[in-house]
Amino acid sequence: MSDQNLSAFIWSVADLLRGDYRQSDYGKVILPFTVLRRLDCVLEAKKPAVLAEFASKRNLNLPLAPFLTMAAGMAFYNTSALDFQRLQDDSHNIGANTLLYVQSFSENVRDLFEKFEFAATVERLASANLLLKIVQKFASYSGPRNSDQAIS
Repeated sequence: MSDQNLSAFIWSVADLLRGDYRQSDYGKVILPFTVLRRLDCVLEAKKPAVLAEFASKRNLNLPLAPFLTMAAGMAFYNTSALDFQRLQDDSHNIGANTLLYVQSFSENVRDLFEKFEFAATVERLASANLLLKIVQKFASYSGPRNSDQAIS
């Protein structure tokens, strides 16, 4: 995606927030959702391997993180079957599912979203009937998907 397309995308998200958010608060939505979508794209190819590893090891009373990071090929992972597509497919449970998706990341990613105060952002977006629109907008953003460009 070119810089111009990325800029247009960010402005389109800002347009959704206009009226319900002050302009100075747009970043409280755009930044965490940008990070979440980027992580979603980067993990997409390894998701089946991570889910299989999680299913095979979760009842063995072992520390799972080393196995799951190895399966993901990165320093983070997600153990949920959810992704941006599935989040928008279940619009009635989008708030709870978005939070569940974030809680299914490795601890290092969960810590980041706690610093973003993401649960409060999700609640506010849901209250304003904007959460589904924001998830749909970010789901439409494909961004770079290869893990060579990932933060690991």
